[in-house]
Amino acid sequence: MDRLFYRPKDAAVVLGMSRTAVFRLIKTGELRSVKYDGYRLVPADALQEFARRLNEAA
Repeated sequence: MDRLFYRPKDAAVVLGMSRTAVFRLIKTGELRSVKYDGYRLVPADALQEFARRLNEAA
C-alpha cells in the first residue's frame, strides 16, 4: 500500500527541498497539511497538487 501521509521531513525528501522550506510552504498555505494527535502530516495528494502547481507556473 502506498503512503497516504508524510511527515514534513519525509515530504521534504520527496520534494527535494529542506524541511524548513516545507514548513514555510505549510505556514503560507502553499502546501496543505493536517495536524493529528500532535503530528503534522502532509497528505500524499497535497504533494502531487503542489508539484502540479509548481510545474504549471514554470
